[in-house]
Amino acid sequence: MAALSPLQPRLYSISASRKLYPDQAHLTVGVVRYTSYGRVRQGVCSNDLARAGTRATRQVFVHPQKNFRLPTDPNTPIIMVGAGTGIAPFRAFLQERMVTGAAGKNWLIFGCRNVGDDFLYQDELQQFQVRGLLNRFDVAFSRDQAEKIYVQHLIEKKATKLWHWLQEGGHFYVCGDAKHMAKSVENALLEMATNVGGYNNDDAREWLADLRESGRYQRDVYGG
Repeated sequence: MAALSPLQPRLYSISASRKLYPDQAHLTVGVVRYTSYGRVRQGVCSNDLARAGTRATRQVFVHPQKNFRLPTDPNTPIIMVGAGTGIAPFRAFLQERMVTGAAGKNWLIFGCRNVGDDFLYQDELQQFQVRGLLNRFDVAFSRDQAEKIYVQHLIEKKATKLWHWLQEGGHFYVCGDAKHMAKSVENALLEMATNVGGYNNDDAREWLADLRESGRYQRDVYGG
């Protein structure tokens, strides 16, 4: 056992606002289970949490994310793009803006496999929409039709409107898989800058770099 390296900590985005739940920290965890080469594989932390009872305790720590947070100006529009458990920080963002009465517009673009199995926080998000907190809410279900639809396809489809929100000073957030989803979203943003904004490829990359440098393009990604 002494020859084995310690397990790396599992970092999860907190999925609830402290202003709404001051004594709780909510997590959104996908339980990892799959079969590889005839053996069942399980995620260590996710399965431990899934098996834990309601009164079980675990040692945890808070890892501050200083570069992924709401704008200081509550009137600023925000665009949130997440897939699967990447919805976690955006649920917290929306709760925060609801509690504080922030006037800025909110747009959520969410992706999952199936509406029946993976539409996390469906009721709560739809209530946010009914109340007017979510000004725009678009969902991509990748496995509910013959043609796979992902969040980047919604960005391509809504590019003109998204561009207007960004021109109004909007902040753009991405949470989820770094290697596939987040990279595809970034490519869709570059295409938007060329197709809608009229930039050439170099100018589009400079525009995105400026957006990131100013804190208006923020990512909370994993697996990359």
